[in-house]
Amino acid sequence: MKKHKTQQEALLYSPQAVSVREASPDDGLTDDEALLRREHGLANTPVESPTKTEKQIVLQHSLTFFNFIFVILAVCLIIVGSYKDLFFLVIAIANTLIGIFQEIRSKRTIDKMTLMSVHKYTAIRSGKKQMIPSDLLVRDDIVEFGPGDQICADAIVVSGSAQLNEALVTGEADQIAKAEGDALLSGSFVVAGRCRARLTKVGAQSYVSRLTIEAKKNVRMAKSEMMQSLTKLIRVIGIALVPMGIALFMKQYFVLEMPVKSAVESTVAALIGMIPEGLFLLTSVALAVSVIRLSRRKVLTQDMNCIETLARVDVLCVDKTGTITEEVMKAGDPVLLAEKEFPMSRVKSVLSAYYNLPDGENDTERAMIEYYRGETDWHCRARVPFTSATKWSAAVFEGQGSYVIGAPDFIMGARFGLLKEAVDVLAASGYRVLLLAQYDGIPDNTAPLQPSRVYPMALIPLTNRIRPDAPDTFRYFAEQGVTVKVISGDNPRTVAEVARQAGIRDAGKYIDAARLKEDEDYAEAVEKYTVFGRVTPDQKRKLVRALQAAGHTVAMTGDGVNDVLALKDADCGIAMASGSDAACHVAQLVLMDSNFRSMPYVVGEGRRVINNIQRAATLFLVKNIFSFLLSLFTLLFNLPYPLVPIQLSMISALTIGVPAFFLALEPNRERITGRFMLNVLRQALPGGLANLAVVLLLQAFAAAFTFPNDQLCTMAAAILSGIGLLVLFEVCRPLNWKRGGVIGAMALAVILCFAAFGKVFDFVPLTDGGGLVLGVLILLSYYLFRTILWAFEQLDSLIETIRKKKEDGTLFSAFDDDPY
Repeated sequence: MKKHKTQQEALLYSPQAVSVREASPDDGLTDDEALLRREHGLANTPVESPTKTEKQIVLQHSLTFFNFIFVILAVCLIIVGSYKDLFFLVIAIANTLIGIFQEIRSKRTIDKMTLMSVHKYTAIRSGKKQMIPSDLLVRDDIVEFGPGDQICADAIVVSGSAQLNEALVTGEADQIAKAEGDALLSGSFVVAGRCRARLTKVGAQSYVSRLTIEAKKNVRMAKSEMMQSLTKLIRVIGIALVPMGIALFMKQYFVLEMPVKSAVESTVAALIGMIPEGLFLLTSVALAVSVIRLSRRKVLTQDMNCIETLARVDVLCVDKTGTITEEVMKAGDPVLLAEKEFPMSRVKSVLSAYYNLPDGENDTERAMIEYYRGETDWHCRARVPFTSATKWSAAVFEGQGSYVIGAPDFIMGARFGLLKEAVDVLAASGYRVLLLAQYDGIPDNTAPLQPSRVYPMALIPLTNRIRPDAPDTFRYFAEQGVTVKVISGDNPRTVAEVARQAGIRDAGKYIDAARLKEDEDYAEAVEKYTVFGRVTPDQKRKLVRALQAAGHTVAMTGDGVNDVLALKDADCGIAMASGSDAACHVAQLVLMDSNFRSMPYVVGEGRRVINNIQRAATLFLVKNIFSFLLSLFTLLFNLPYPLVPIQLSMISALTIGVPAFFLALEPNRERITGRFMLNVLRQALPGGLANLAVVLLLQAFAAAFTFPNDQLCTMAAAILSGIGLLVLFEVCRPLNWKRGGVIGAMALAVILCFAAFGKVFDFVPLTDGGGLVLGVLILLSYYLFRTILWAFEQLDSLIETIRKKKEDGTLFSAFDDDPY
């Protein structure tokens, strides 16, 4: 929308200046009328961008609380003339620039892929159909909506009819019939039928946009468990930092009577040690790089939080068609059921007339059109579209009667037993089976068919070829401990056979979802069965929720309107770009090439990123735990802080920062379990406690032997560097040549800093006594670190034993046996 200088010009170009036009469903607006509405702000512009602006990214990385603290600390050092200790500021600036660069790079990648995936709608302009992106549609446009289309703006039906699902905006999963004159809510999606509608409220005025704006006022963007943990950590550190810094300076300057310069240097060193300056940066960079890596595999990441979810996935729910099998479906010759009453010629006449359509609404219909469409003089009076809830469609022909086609068990109802044996024979070979039947009456999908009025004519087999890469893909998931559940609307025997051919483990454990009635049935079924057939859209959602209630982290793949509700509720929804618009909108990941073969890489990428962030976070928190606890001891006892800022910067860079970035790029396929912060603290505490114990022991020696403060700082830096390398070794296990190379390079760099650049880092030569004490403490630090590690492992083992006994109900069994 243009910006206008004068009030008169603004009024001239306001939305109110363009009157509503009720265009004909066949003609629509002209191009000039559409342009006029865009100029007046009546385009369907989205209320929010899927990504931040580059300016927002720069400001977000630059104007942080810790950067503010760094600037204050730098000013303090400049005032006392300690310019050399400003090295930490260089690292902070470099971290900020790297974070900005990587996130902008990630944003541009997402924007490019989002542009490629923008859904286009069929709009009627000047009497012609045109494919127009959603954001270029305008108020009063006539838009044609079909199955799978998400309603992009509030509208009123002007011709045709359709079945809509409004669950995404109202929470009600029932299908609602919409006919001429009925209103369509933006955010709902078409399940069946086709209609033309006039857009009435677009952009920020539409129903779904108003919901979005209201939600943004009241609700913060949801964060993953990892990001929530890091945010809480930073909040706690931020609250403690200022009073701790003031107290440390007061103690060093007034109580220990240190010079102002030394007191400032010690205080700054302590505070820098407590700030995990690179942790948040490393996390955001690792996630941004992951988005870029996924994009190279043609995977669009619509929610960065899902990368962590992928690392925790232990159940993958898949559909049959398009996932296990190829999307292209092929129909076969009819299998006659009553050859005397309905010979082959009659059956083919019905099928030719039934599928005398220009195009199909779904894969099944397209396959039937390709195989059976032919010349016919039958006139179709009415059609009932297929829906996932009824699982049949119908057509009424002038002078020829009514016919239904769909799932045999849904059409036959209580009389399905008459056909079960014939259906099972085809299903056992992996065929999807449709029933063609004549119906005595006018079918209506708002009420069930009456079985007594159904006259079976023929069974029609359809088949999909199993994807060549499917067996390898499912073998990968089995090896990685990911359970695969097949959830399909097809006959369970058909689905089970296809799953068996694809190599899915326990494919023989199948169930007809029609047997699932109560919540308890779903809870039991998800643990017992692998294949679920005849599943309705609402049942897919219930199965996902039952798996989540059982403690599983669930990923769901889908491409159709029947998958939308389950995709939305899954921990990670993954849509195929070739599928419905509604499915792509609610999913967190979109496979742009619609190739399920990408899934092992997608799951592996999530595991790689989060495992490596967890490793790197361990390195950062070792320093933070040590600095925080040592600062407390410094305040409680008359102890100087035994490091200066430049020494701590060197230790942080060589034992934490540099190796953390290398570790973040390492492959790692282990599934994440437990809570992020508890995992990290468990791994970081042994190193932090070992650091604290040895440095306190060093200070005791220093007090006893009256070591000068510069020698104390040198010895403390050497001890912390040694323990830092031990922690790095532990984090890098199991070792490979890359990780071993990183450890070796960092050890060499530490030695060079002490041997060749001692003056730069304020290291001084040690006396004989000082060297002896340092040697003893370094040797002690190794055994102390290993002992603390062993103690934590024993504690872990004890906790695990108690947990298992609690689950088995045997925790207090020893007290249950009364000897008397």
